[in-house]
Amino acid sequence: MPRKVESGLVIKGVQMRISKSKRWAKRWISSVLACLMLLSPAVSSACTSFLLPGSDGGFVYGRTLEFGMDIDSKGIAVPRGQAMQGTGIDGKAGSGLNWTTKYAAFGTSGLDLPIIVDGMNEKGLAGGMLYLPNISEYQDVSPSDSSNSIASYEMLVFALTNYATVDEAKSGFRAIKVNRSPQKLFKGVVPLHLTLHDATGKSIVIEYIGGELQISDNPTSVLTNSPQFSWHLSALGNYAGLSTEDPKPMKMGDASFGPPSSGGGMTGLPGDFSSPSRFVRAFFMKQNAPTDKTSLEQVGTAFHFLNNFDIPPGMVSLSSGFGGSSSGYEITYYAAVSDIKNKVFYIRTHNNPSIQSIEMADLDLDAEEIRYFDLKTPWDVHSLTSK
Repeated sequence: MPRKVESGLVIKGVQMRISKSKRWAKRWISSVLACLMLLSPAVSSACTSFLLPGSDGGFVYGRTLEFGMDIDSKGIAVPRGQAMQGTGIDGKAGSGLNWTTKYAAFGTSGLDLPIIVDGMNEKGLAGGMLYLPNISEYQDVSPSDSSNSIASYEMLVFALTNYATVDEAKSGFRAIKVNRSPQKLFKGVVPLHLTLHDATGKSIVIEYIGGELQISDNPTSVLTNSPQFSWHLSALGNYAGLSTEDPKPMKMGDASFGPPSSGGGMTGLPGDFSSPSRFVRAFFMKQNAPTDKTSLEQVGTAFHFLNNFDIPPGMVSLSSGFGGSSSGYEITYYAAVSDIKNKVFYIRTHNNPSIQSIEMADLDLDAEEIRYFDLKTPWDVHSLTSK
């Protein structure tokens, strides 16, 4: 496929195949897998995402991407009318579901492939793919159905170039299959789930559990990694007592014992880097976010939120050297924010904390080829003392 570049797995887990008539057993196995995941060695899986409303009727989608290896992220713009090759069960591009893009989409790519990892389309559908190790199990696709299937890492580019709303995506994903084809960098199937948000603020999560498609409405608009989304919703109840209001002082006779500082209402908010803890933190940040800011102003709010999920080098060790990590630890490769109303994609990378952007108004939505943008740009420091 034509390319234009510009400056600017194998997961150890439990897999069992059972007959379709025993769906209750699949649900039980999914629960067991979630428990086993919490007991398993740490792997690279620390992505966090959320949606913020703007006072102007728009919405802003933010996310961080973490890994123990560089997935070669670039900026990407996919035009309308572009021929796309889906990957079939043999792992070869073109042997799966091939399609022609209906909508233009832009954001970040990865794996040196014409895919979208995060971004939005011209109609305001936005989203990202987040890692879901030890939980994801895609559909068992037969050779005769391979031409109606795509690889897991093609889910977002397929959604953004075909659908305008989350309701369309719901129907569309029920009509296709996501297969178990391997990816060479991951040396196996890439375990992912998909978060999608549209211009009306609706949010869904698309997952493949026990070989079956699961589409969930997402009232929180928040998503992290394993376990599956339903587990995170159930776990939120453990933190129902948290509040932005400080607790009232305790009284003992004439003595009064108040909180030592502001923020005491959030005592017990989990602060570690695990996926369950990050989900809870992101939920309370989104739940208490200001609502009197425009979409553009909420872009700034989103980046402030994302600061809380940035993993400093060395804080999350990958003792197994997962994914060929030479450093042995996981880092935040980028933080990205999609302004759905104004159609601007913002990104801040690990090596360049200056915010860069891709604006739909500057793109040719009917271009003849996919356009790429180099994200490995130098850090632009603005000196306040130089003339």
